[in-house]
Amino acid sequence: MDRKLKQTSILSYWTLRYFAILIIVLLALAAAVLWWTNRETMDSRQQAAELLAQEITEYLDSTNGIIVIPPNMNTIIEKRSQFFKGGARLCVIVTDQEGKLLYSNEPITQEDLPKWLNDSLDQSRSPGLHAVPAPIIYGGDTIGQVTLLYPSESLFQQPEVQLALVLMFVSLTALGWLMIYLLSRKLARPIRNVASAAREISQGHYDIELNANAKERELGELIVSFKEMAGKLKQLEHSRAFMLAGLTHELKTPVTSAKGLIHAVKEKVVQDEEADEFLQIALQETGRLERMIADLLDYNALAAGLIQSSSKHLDVAELLSEITYQWTLHQDEGIREPELSLPDHRVEVEGDPLRIQQIIVNLLNNSAQSKHPDRPLRINITLRERNDGYVDILVVDNGSGIPPSEQNLVFERFFRGENKKQRVRGLGLGLAFSRLLAQAQQGNLVLNKSSEEGTSFLLTLPLVTEG
Repeated sequence: MDRKLKQTSILSYWTLRYFAILIIVLLALAAAVLWWTNRETMDSRQQAAELLAQEITEYLDSTNGIIVIPPNMNTIIEKRSQFFKGGARLCVIVTDQEGKLLYSNEPITQEDLPKWLNDSLDQSRSPGLHAVPAPIIYGGDTIGQVTLLYPSESLFQQPEVQLALVLMFVSLTALGWLMIYLLSRKLARPIRNVASAAREISQGHYDIELNANAKERELGELIVSFKEMAGKLKQLEHSRAFMLAGLTHELKTPVTSAKGLIHAVKEKVVQDEEADEFLQIALQETGRLERMIADLLDYNALAAGLIQSSSKHLDVAELLSEITYQWTLHQDEGIREPELSLPDHRVEVEGDPLRIQQIIVNLLNNSAQSKHPDRPLRINITLRERNDGYVDILVVDNGSGIPPSEQNLVFERFFRGENKKQRVRGLGLGLAFSRLLAQAQQGNLVLNKSSEEGTSFLLTLPLVTEG
């Protein structure tokens, strides 16, 4: 069993993760900066100590190789100590060639000298101090040594530096977290609004309010697309309710009519020939109801992929001639056989002849139903071969046309135009079913154009592939 994933808000999720990343980056950056700064500080302090030790040797007087300590040595050292740790006291030790202590600004005796210096006089034995030696030269010979002891503690061991670093780190962390929080909240707010709007739509409320003035292009596109989707869903829901009402009415009408007619015969309201006429009408109504239900079942089965179309090599010109001839036999005398514009050579398509007949007959029936009252109906079927492996079958009539407001809906299931609803009963599944049949044969059916001068539909079918 899959464990249910614990969900959290996008604000908390990304804020915590960005904050953790920020802390790691700041710690790594701080460690690198501290290491580099401490190294540079220690190198700079070492160089300053070496220069100061060399400078002190220049203040020492040498007469006949004897080192003489100037009386203001302590003052000189006090002034120079300002270069170290904000005025930290320095320890200066002057020894002669034999290592005898000549001067020290700290209370150091000859016996204590080995504790402060090692044998080579280059390191301090006293913890926290570092020794810098400088030879005293007289006549080209070394007559003594000046050893400068300065604090060797790291710059970051100083309390004031530590406090400053802590404050800086806390400030940067707080500022970074605040920026991440504000950014995450700004990104989460429109997404949260869209999620709230989605819940409203799931409850059947399609009138949603979303601010599409987001500066971020992606968020703006998301909000605009969602609003468009909500509008289309509202339109589809309205159309669905309207079409369902129409469907119910269309199915109920023949049932009610047949029931009334049969009831009249049963109650002896009509008798003899009139009763037979009533029964005949009732039979016609039940036949119409049967056809409606069959259309509905066929459409649902095809939409669910339960109806399979066969694929055969068909002479499409011969098939169209046969379809139009058979269709004309069942029409009124005022309707002439459609005119065919066919190529001179044989054109073969891959498809199901029964399904193609259903599509063409449905288009011809629509043309007949849209006949203009002021002119005789003319239907023309043109067969055109294309260069991309398909063939076009164009069905054109001179009927009353489809209003522009309805042209985008003609392939919607259960949709029936206002003019057609008043003249012909049906479920509005003909074109939707025909398009599914065309697509099941790797083709398509589209409305080519329509105006008050007539309508044309374009059926596309695949040509027979060689080999």
